[in-house]
Amino acid sequence: MKAIDFSFIIPVYNRPNEIKELLESFLNFEGQHTYEIVIVEDGSTETSEPVVELFNHQLDISYYFKENSGPGDSRNYGMEMAKGNYFIILDSDVLLPSNYLIEVKTFLETSYYECFGGPDAAHSSFSNLQKAINFAMTSFITTGGIRGGKQNVEDFQPRSFNMGLSKKAFLASGGFGKIHPGEDPDLSLRLRKLGFKTTLIQNALVYHKRRISWSKFYKQVHKFGMVRPILNQWHPNSKSIVYWFPTLFSLGFIVSIVMAIFQMHLLLYFYELYFATAFILALTSNRSISIAFQALLAIIIQFFGYGLGFLKSTFNLVILKKKPEDSFPQLFFK
Repeated sequence: MKAIDFSFIIPVYNRPNEIKELLESFLNFEGQHTYEIVIVEDGSTETSEPVVELFNHQLDISYYFKENSGPGDSRNYGMEMAKGNYFIILDSDVLLPSNYLIEVKTFLETSYYECFGGPDAAHSSFSNLQKAINFAMTSFITTGGIRGGKQNVEDFQPRSFNMGLSKKAFLASGGFGKIHPGEDPDLSLRLRKLGFKTTLIQNALVYHKRRISWSKFYKQVHKFGMVRPILNQWHPNSKSIVYWFPTLFSLGFIVSIVMAIFQMHLLLYFYELYFATAFILALTSNRSISIAFQALLAIIIQFFGYGLGFLKSTFNLVILKKKPEDSFPQLFFK
């Protein structure tokens, strides 16, 4: 295997403060590394160029400005312009632990994969809301959790907030498509069809800040739900009963409340047990009663938002036989 030359690909849209925090985390890397950082400004009106200039003397940064065409296309642009032979794709709202690149290099030098993903966590500096939503998105008892424990997860579908992709795999696949969100699992599934293997590097985590509010969180997971039936249609082998879980969970929760009104409490007891377990896990991991209660709300929003989006998309695609682009034009960049 030839030497790995890393290029970090970071699309950004009107987030100079995030870029500043992310670039500061690069300065804390442990060990001696050679890499470049490619920042692609996706048609922003509030650009990151002044921030980038502050770090040019400390980091090898290439900065490009282009018309707005979405994060997937911006990542593709960055990979086309990059000098390296292995790309690490990050969202602008992440922070890197000091050992991040050591973990990635050590893993790939031992077990090389053309594509990898890494988990995300909440930094101690994050707000209670961010920590609560992070719990909902990463806990093993919710649909957002990264499963597989400490072992490497074969055929893991990386997410583009923390994703590695070789130049070879990029050229073979053409990179990300026009759908958003969902461009990252779509790419992973296309890579699998091309014979490339993907994996999870458990120790290559990032701190994902998630610039979010309750309303934005609902919109985000609702879109995730709408996207999944589209991906199932494009990639039939990816279908799984697991994707129905949020919809069934939400409908069951409503039924349990109705049954309880008529003095039938058994189903509601199961939900109470689930939420009690989630509360204890959130309390244990965050050591905050406030975060634990907010985590319960985040889980409910996650399940209902995703479940409704999944059900609506399934109805349009399967029952009404509509094309994804016609039913949900807001999910596609031109």
